[in-house]
Amino acid sequence: MRADIADVRLADQVFAPHYAAPMPLVLTAAAALVERPSADAEMLAQLAAGDVFEALDFAGGHAWGIAPGKGLVGYLPLSALGRGAA
Repeated sequence: MRADIADVRLADQVFAPHYAAPMPLVLTAAAALVERPSADAEMLAQLAAGDVFEALDFAGGHAWGIAPGKGLVGYLPLSALGRGAA
């Protein structure tokens, strides 16, 4: 969870200064979903190649968003993300 941005689908439930529409992307490689974009961040889940990730923000080589298959929010390296989901 971040205080500065929220999924636009939650606009009627959560106040945030900014809202973003999720961008569904497919992982091209397995990657760890982490709580923050740093080397010592706690791993929340391991996502597999082919999983969908709904990106809400991009910065510093990472995407922040939702792993809908796991019901978790966190960061993934941009290198693990491919094109949009169909």
